[in-house]
Amino acid sequence: MTLAQYRKDRHEPEPEAHGDPAHEPGGHGHPSALEYAKIGTILTVITAVEVGIYYVDMSHTLLVVFLVVLSAVKFSMVVLWFMHLRFDNRLFSQLFVGGLLLTFAIFMVALSTVGGKLV
Repeated sequence: MTLAQYRKDRHEPEPEAHGDPAHEPGGHGHPSALEYAKIGTILTVITAVEVGIYYVDMSHTLLVVFLVVLSAVKFSMVVLWFMHLRFDNRLFSQLFVGGLLLTFAIFMVALSTVGGKLV
């Protein structure tokens, strides 16, 4: 018995020619190469802002806050787009974001333990 016969006997619909629901209208496919280029450009701009902000005369605390926020944004974009978590189960995204928050908390505890401060 072939797969087509089995499906016909079970009254299952035949798959489309391409067989990938991500390519159907309204499906959730992965981004195109143009979208990846846009995300790469955004990441490049954020990196340029990080480098440029270092040379701006501002308080050390404000500089660290800006750099940490920009780094978190870049981390999130890389994880969501290039690791395809945006298209997977939300649990995976929550685990990565939770890991980022846990890492930040551990960093702050370690910094305060050794007597460091942001000022």
